[in-house]
Amino acid sequence: MAPRILLARHGQTQWSVSGRHTGRTDIPLLDEGRQGAKLLGERLHRAPWDGLPDVEVRTSPLVRAKETCELAGFGARAQEWDALLEVDYGAYEGLTPAQIKADRPDWLIWRDGVPDGETLAEVGARVDEVVDWARSADRDVLVFAHGHVLRVLGARWLGLDVSFAARLRLAPTSLSVLGWAYGEPAVVSWNETGHLD
Repeated sequence: MAPRILLARHGQTQWSVSGRHTGRTDIPLLDEGRQGAKLLGERLHRAPWDGLPDVEVRTSPLVRAKETCELAGFGARAQEWDALLEVDYGAYEGLTPAQIKADRPDWLIWRDGVPDGETLAEVGARVDEVVDWARSADRDVLVFAHGHVLRVLGARWLGLDVSFAARLRLAPTSLSVLGWAYGEPAVVSWNETGHLD
């Protein structure tokens, strides 16, 4: 069996609702985010997933990801991993894209990066560790993490540059699956949120 990686983005927070860049600021889920996490867990405990009995689980150590993992029913099986932390946005932490573009109208995070934070190359190298781990054995893995780092994971799974993440939208409490097609890395499903309806 070729390994798959299931990506679960954390639930809604006050900053995700307002569009603020939330890197290392450790803020909790909103009630809406907690409810979404429970619904995600219900989905993963029904067919065809059936609770993923053999899956290896890792989570970002930030509370919004850990709480999503716990409420989805995978907390007891999860190991925290700093490689799944959200991007360090440096001077842009807490700012919205509109606030940043007031000073830099042509700014794009996937091209220009952020001052005083992680470079795109550093994020890519960190995410490559996750890809290597996910492919290291014949078992599926499930990760709970954050919007931008998971978008980079999608790009790097496919062997593409970090900048490809600009083309991968990812909603809070979404589920995505990366796997294989004809022996090549592939997107099996992306940004599924049907469990929230």
